[in-house]
Amino acid sequence: MTHEAVLNGAAKISFREAGKSFPLTSGEFSALDRVSLDIADREFVTVVGPSGCGKSTLLNMAAGLTEPSVGQVLVDGTRVRGPGPERGVIFQQYALFPWLTVRGNVEFGLKLTSLSAAERRRKADHAIELVGLTDFADALPKTLSGGMKQRCAIARAYAVDPEVLLMDEPFGALDALTRVQLQDQLLRTWTRERRTVLFVTHDVDEAVYLAGRVVVMAARPGRIHRIVDVDLPYPRTEELRLSPEFARLRNEVWHAVYHQPPAEPVA
Repeated sequence: MTHEAVLNGAAKISFREAGKSFPLTSGEFSALDRVSLDIADREFVTVVGPSGCGKSTLLNMAAGLTEPSVGQVLVDGTRVRGPGPERGVIFQQYALFPWLTVRGNVEFGLKLTSLSAAERRRKADHAIELVGLTDFADALPKTLSGGMKQRCAIARAYAVDPEVLLMDEPFGALDALTRVQLQDQLLRTWTRERRTVLFVTHDVDEAVYLAGRVVVMAARPGRIHRIVDVDLPYPRTEELRLSPEFARLRNEVWHAVYHQPPAEPVA
């Protein structure tokens, strides 16, 4: 989905002058300073920036896990006032139930619905197939690698059929090879399902490889420093990752992240 679609009013997620402050003994700390951003339906947006720039706070506000101190966050034009089933959240920690199989973990959220057991099983198996874990549906988490556990967590989010996926550094704890493999897996799944994705990362290469737009944040106070359009075609491939076009965009985002004015000191 293009930037033009957002401008034409097709925003799925809207941050409107959204800010977040936290109290300190000597005053308060501004984690986010009145951020305004529209994300289109089915768009894949990544957020990258230096430590302390408010990336996770931004995502948590969209998830309804924290409320803005000022401004508001909207999904489909409705103000976010708490978590909701239309928004699936995936964190760096897998948070799987160790006593449940892959299928049991993926089905867990569906048990809160009115679906029959057969329909829950069908939806769980579809989500498991999307992330390539069909052969491990009956395996316990202790038998899975870190990458497979994260794929299970992604399948669990997909199973409840969210319209929006909010992902907070989901591949941050994985080794480099597994990380690249899961980036490709995520893009294959996104290409098939086309959910709206807001993906927070500290990795510039990952941010560029996944996204249609990269939001570069600046720290203290947290704010949008720059937005870079990634004019590269999907599907993304290894050849594309090694191309001069990718290198140009990576360098542009890298410079935007690491060559910023000094952050303001904490009061």
